[in-house]
Amino acid sequence: MFRLVDAHAHLEDISDLEGAIRRAADAGVVAIITAGSDHHSCRFALNVSKKESYGLAIFPALGIHPWSLNKEEIEPTLSFIESNIKEAVSIGEVGLDYWYREVRKDPEKKRLQQDLFRSFLDMAKRYDKPIIIHSRGAWKDSVEMTAEAEVRNAVFHWFTGPDDTLRKLLEHGYFVSATPAAEYSKEHRSVIEKTPLENLLLETDSPVNYRGIEAEPAHLVKSLSAVAKLKEMAENRVAEETTENASRLFRLSI
Repeated sequence: MFRLVDAHAHLEDISDLEGAIRRAADAGVVAIITAGSDHHSCRFALNVSKKESYGLAIFPALGIHPWSLNKEEIEPTLSFIESNIKEAVSIGEVGLDYWYREVRKDPEKKRLQQDLFRSFLDMAKRYDKPIIIHSRGAWKDSVEMTAEAEVRNAVFHWFTGPDDTLRKLLEHGYFVSATPAAEYSKEHRSVIEKTPLENLLLETDSPVNYRGIEAEPAHLVKSLSAVAKLKEMAENRVAEETTENASRLFRLSI
């Protein structure tokens, strides 16, 4: 059986968590990074990572998603994250999202996202933590801001950006994580094809919906299969190298 790491999930949103974890372990998943996106999910990530009865390792990442920008909660959540940063394997999920028209056309909303993202980039650099980045519709700004902040270790999850931005991302040694959407998304498949295996991770972004199916960590085997087919490589090689990449990036003990 393969040893796999789900580099990005939101376990707080999975209804049958114990069942999903059991199925993941049966599928060969040995570790899951559960990413915080607001105050509640950051607390959940810290708490669930301390449980030892699941049969696999769960590690917390702490962040504020660009969709979760409640101005009254930003400062308390930033303070909470910084006070617990030593327990986190990564900062995230953080970043920028210009996908929706109301954000693209509103300079204030874009500025708020950018200011918060800069705070997390600074935190990543100060604490030497990797950072998990959401960049939908804001690929160029996300990569440029990360590079300008001199952050050493970053993963751009479910990346679908253009070739020139991908090249810049790779030039800085950053990672891209492949989701089950690599089975069908033209943009995501193109990114996976052009990204060297040494810069790839696997993820599910559970419980996001893929073509009518709610993802769970066991579906990491779909990400694995899709990457192996796109790369024309054996699944065991992809599993071994992406697991090693995740272990090294997040400094996991697995």
